Amino acid sequence: MSKMFVKAGDTVVVLSGKSKGVKGEVIAVSPKENKVIVKKVNMVTKHVKPRKMGEPGGLIDVESALYASKVQLVCPKCGKATRVGHKDGKRVCKQKGCGNEF
Repeated sequence: MSKMFVKAGDTVVVLSGKSKGVKGEVIAVSPKENKVIVKKVNMVTKHVKPRKMGEPGGLIDVESALYASKVQLVCPKCGKATRVGHKDGKRVCKQKGCGNEF
């Protein structure tokens, strides 16, 4: 199991794929698979079977997981996509002149 550089609730930008350039909030993180789920990114159609009486079935759109290497953290201070550095046990922005803690 590897340590992740993003956490649930972080804002990230997608670097590649059909949702390239889209910013979104991380909903869930899976360190075992090294994947993240980002709100309104990588949408797929899922077939749902009705489980209870009167519950509708059909097709719904849900977010699918994507590899963590395809996203980059967005600094809340400078607003740019940035690599993550570590200082005194905290995550910091690596942009020149920023150094903001996450």
